[in-house]
Amino acid sequence: MKTPVILLKTWSRPLDNTMDYFIEIIGWVGAVLIVGAYFLNINGKLSSASKPYIISNLAGGVFFTVNTLVHGAYPSMIVNIIWVFIAIAALLKKDKQQTSIREK
Repeated sequence: MKTPVILLKTWSRPLDNTMDYFIEIIGWVGAVLIVGAYFLNINGKLSSASKPYIISNLAGGVFFTVNTLVHGAYPSMIVNIIWVFIAIAALLKKDKQQTSIREK
């Protein structure tokens, strides 16, 4: 039985099993996390230095990495791996800054 949900359909092949659906869902969740955080940021609702912004980008990047790996979109996968490393570095920097503030 095939689902009528168009968003879950891939261009290259039909979704055949639960793992296919899972991969597509995490790809869409990744998109919502990254684009949603960006939207909130440019509208002044979420600072790019805030933990929620960084964590949204980190999780979205991880989800996109998995999705692009499965689809064989290796250039996009590399960009998302870099995206994840940037988010991890930002979180580590933020934690280091908070630690130094508490020590003063």
